[in-house]
Amino acid sequence: MFKRRHTLCSLLRELFLLLLFSLHHSTVQCQGRLSKHVSSAPYSPSEYKDDLRRIIISIVLGGLTGLVGSVFFAFVVRCVVRYLNRTPILKGPVIFSPKIAPKTLESALAKENHLLGSSPNGKYYKTVLDNGLTIAVKRLTPFESNSPEMRRKSVKRQIQKELELLASLRHRNLMSLRAYVREADRFSLVYDYVSTGSLADLMNRVRENELQLGWEVRLRIAVGIVKGLQYLHFTCVPQILHCNLKPTNVMLDAEFEPRLADYGLSKLLPNLDRGTHGNNPSQSLHNCSRYTDKSDIFSFGMILGTLLTGKDPTDPFFGEAASGGSLGSWLQHLQRAGEAREALDKSILGEEGEEDEMLMAVRIAAACLSDIPADRPSSDELVHMLTQLHSF
Repeated sequence: MFKRRHTLCSLLRELFLLLLFSLHHSTVQCQGRLSKHVSSAPYSPSEYKDDLRRIIISIVLGGLTGLVGSVFFAFVVRCVVRYLNRTPILKGPVIFSPKIAPKTLESALAKENHLLGSSPNGKYYKTVLDNGLTIAVKRLTPFESNSPEMRRKSVKRQIQKELELLASLRHRNLMSLRAYVREADRFSLVYDYVSTGSLADLMNRVRENELQLGWEVRLRIAVGIVKGLQYLHFTCVPQILHCNLKPTNVMLDAEFEPRLADYGLSKLLPNLDRGTHGNNPSQSLHNCSRYTDKSDIFSFGMILGTLLTGKDPTDPFFGEAASGGSLGSWLQHLQRAGEAREALDKSILGEEGEEDEMLMAVRIAAACLSDIPADRPSSDELVHMLTQLHSF
């Protein structure tokens, strides 16, 4: 790349010098003709007019030549700059972590890996590198193999550009992208492996009475999730929307600290599966252009409601409830009726102070689930609301 840039810069320099030489030569010729006619005498008025006309024409042609040359030179410079700034189509692993070696990663991906889960957007695997590091791999298929070659290259460059942006993000509540590998018709994304699993796995264990999860831990999970959203919405430039926030995309470490996964992948996955889990507002399910940061807030409200009630948003209970059809509408109905306590998970009802915090959290969840996006709080406001419920 450096050699190619050096060669192009040398070529541009030679073109510029050639342009200056041609302009200087035209100017010298004009000056020579003028001095010749000034020094030669006598001459008639008609000869004077002819010579003056020739001088003016020479000056105009010289100016036009310089203008055309300048425009052409600017065009060449622009094309070269765009070419140098174009994202190259890279082959093999692109690594962002010193703990991962390219050859080690390629070797690990070639082996039979342990399948963690799958969705319409890709499959998740767990694999162990030769150095003992355990990683999680998500394999995507964001572009069609039968699409025209030029379009495929454009899509690949756009994907690489977005992945490099996502790899630059660093926050304790985000799953950091450690590497990616471009293959023939797909990309493999490499993340840290989190042994505790997802929030969906955790809440399933709670519902099956395999695990007790107190209010303090649940609130800490909610605060971590919204801090991750706050970073994406207010710190990242340009703003990044999650677009697919749900319990299966919230990973938990050994201390139950949440890390958001699959954030910012909506540009890479045009057919992103949003409609099967009920965590997104209806107006943004089939129209990505209508998805905003307040849509992410609605999804967070569903997760907060799950933490408070212990219920799965897809539970048939909500379809049978008189309030009609969803966890969100059920929570809002109980909140308006002054019966918010009925919504709380009975397994976490304990001290009076905790119950007051949970009732306030129900109000926050109801606000996040408002049908009017403008009435939902921002992630920045939610951080202050939730941290004031308890000391973190």
